[in-house]
Amino acid sequence: MKTLLLVAATALLAGTALAQNLPAAKVPAAVQAAFKAKFPALKAVTWEKEGADYEAGFKQNGKTMSAVLTPAGVLQETETDMPTAQLPAAVRATLARDYKAYQVKEAAAIVKADGRTVYEAEVSKGGKAQDVLFTADGKVVTQ
Repeated sequence: MKTLLLVAATALLAGTALAQNLPAAKVPAAVQAAFKAKFPALKAVTWEKEGADYEAGFKQNGKTMSAVLTPAGVLQETETDMPTAQLPAAVRATLARDYKAYQVKEAAAIVKADGRTVYEAEVSKGGKAQDVLFTADGKVVTQ
């Protein structure tokens, strides 16, 4: 049983490592065209596979960002990293109240394709990290 778990964990990590860096040549033309239409001035872009979708990582105006697009080139969301202190006050209050035993590692603002903005906080406890999404008024978003 331990051997099976070890093999499964190794395969998962190997698959994750392969998915981390995707050469631009492996990104569909529709995805690249849609990305360039939305962000025409960007030159330095890294690509990753995120499930069936493609994620472009880049810097714009000094901020670390990413954009997720479908294989057909439809923009699903953009994410902008931010200091946790810049999360809305209601989100910080919910984190302080409901996640006080956790350490907040990273934060981001995510703008969905329909224009909604949600806020992401990566929280960790005991070495296990998870992402939690919030509305601006501090409510946890379930996906």
